Amino acid sequence: MLPRRPRSARWTVAALAREASALAREGSVLAGGVAGAAGQTGAMSAPPARTATEPAAPAVRPAVPEDAAGILALICELAAFEREPDAVRATAADVAAALAGEHPVASALVAADATGTVVGMALWFRTFSTWTGQAGMWLEDLYVRPDHRRTGTGRRLLRELAARCVAEGWARLEWTVLDWNTEAQAFYQAVGAIPMSDWTTNRVSGPALAALAGSAP
Repeated sequence: MLPRRPRSARWTVAALAREASALAREGSVLAGGVAGAAGQTGAMSAPPARTATEPAAPAVRPAVPEDAAGILALICELAAFEREPDAVRATAADVAAALAGEHPVASALVAADATGTVVGMALWFRTFSTWTGQAGMWLEDLYVRPDHRRTGTGRRLLRELAARCVAEGWARLEWTVLDWNTEAQAFYQAVGAIPMSDWTTNRVSGPALAALAGSAP
């Protein structure tokens, strides 16, 4: 198993504005900013026309708590792809609770096929930068099932998130990508993301987190 070494990537103001402008010309499911909040259904975005031999692009919309089981299935698929199939502890109830309420701790976009099955998702939450003095967005997971790739769905999800950032006045859209996932790195850089190679992600969890908390005066 290769080690899990995430690299950070970032879209800043200029890149966000470029993507949001392009999406505005097509019609965004997050127009007006607040339509992307969890718990609001929003409108389905019309997928681009495809030829008879190409798979239809899934439609993108804001997630609701009822999408939790479908989102969890994608989280498990992503964990398996990242070679940590046993790492997922979340339940569908956990995901639904995170997306619900007046102040949800997470929000998401989902891509649904013609049958309504969730085949892609982008799960995110709000951040804050002391350097910019502004809020931002952290993209926790972006995943599209293999048989629905090459349809523009991944880029559509990213562009919808960029549109939300611009509408809200948020300065950054950030995420991590595994260092061995060179295909994803190339895709992100192609859409304007800047690798933050000088930064290392740190984490305290489990017993170490409890021990750190116990050391507090």
